[in-house]
Amino acid sequence: MAGAIPFVGLDRQHEPLRADLRDAFERVLDGSAFVLGAEVDRFEEEFARYCGARHCVGVASGTAALVLAFQAAGIGPGDEVIVPAHTFIASALGVVHAGATPVFCDVDRGTGLLDADSAADAVSDRTAAILAVHLYGQTCDMDAIGALAERHDLLVVEDAAQAHGASWRGARAGSLGDVACFSFYPSKNLGALGDGGAICTRDEELAQRVRALRHLGQLHKGAHDLSGWNERLDGLQAAFLRAKLPHLDGWNANRRERATRYRELLDGHVGLLEEAPEAECVYHLFPIRVADRDGLAEQLTAAGVATGVHYSPALPEQPPLVGFSRGDYPEASAWAAEELSLPMFEHLTPDEVERAAEACLAALGSPAGRR
Repeated sequence: MAGAIPFVGLDRQHEPLRADLRDAFERVLDGSAFVLGAEVDRFEEEFARYCGARHCVGVASGTAALVLAFQAAGIGPGDEVIVPAHTFIASALGVVHAGATPVFCDVDRGTGLLDADSAADAVSDRTAAILAVHLYGQTCDMDAIGALAERHDLLVVEDAAQAHGASWRGARAGSLGDVACFSFYPSKNLGALGDGGAICTRDEELAQRVRALRHLGQLHKGAHDLSGWNERLDGLQAAFLRAKLPHLDGWNANRRERATRYRELLDGHVGLLEEAPEAECVYHLFPIRVADRDGLAEQLTAAGVATGVHYSPALPEQPPLVGFSRGDYPEASAWAAEELSLPMFEHLTPDEVERAAEACLAALGSPAGRR
């Protein structure tokens, strides 16, 4: 009997890299640079080059990246930041922890990404930035967002936590806005063996401020010019990320292949993520939409297929964020009610894709699946 299909299989990713990861550990152990240090410096150079950015600053997490990016850009109390109502809560909490106010906008029906027209309606005389969240591995419509930002003189911040290697018109996430924030949580397309994050930007002054803010406000020993944080990237995580980075494009290609097969098998039976022709999606997740999401999830679990929900409820309904809601967000609410993520990772086998899709179709065809 075939085994259960996991949602993520990090063991499969790490096994062929075991020697490289051990070498990375030994380098850090020998050098005794456990916080920042040479491995962080080299990873920053390599990841900036990969993204097409001038600067990369490693930090402790993706959430830290968001907070420090806003603070380094001078965005805080009295400022508003437009945030899509459908995303992970860290997107909005990064704004809140920087002292600014998140103002929600609705998302696109087909992609779940920020809707530029809804964002335009949310602009006020206090709006300082727009947060372009590249959700599910697909970049936002950066043409529309860039035009909106130019009209209102807004900073464009990319939340690229799910978009390592994704692109818009051939340019990679990390180089599409004024500043970009990445997470290296282990399950990301490029994941550490613990927490980690990074900020990419073309702005040298902003990068320097981030370097100070992540390190208790200092750029030089004992000289604390800013009220900073302890949000530094560990040398060990940087070394692990350096071992993985050369494999990222191949892993993303595998994800796209698996997604193509899912789409062939499920088209016409479930709602599928729309792909913009200008964007190359790297499928951090494989979302589908069905009316009875919870019923389908139960049946897939019973069939040995792991699933996830990304994300429910919509952000304006999350308890810490209710006070920031200014209306209804029908498309975000629909995504929150209907989205179910199927197994998706770079070492998912073609047979597992077939079996997961077959289990999905069987459940949808059953009396329970038609509820």
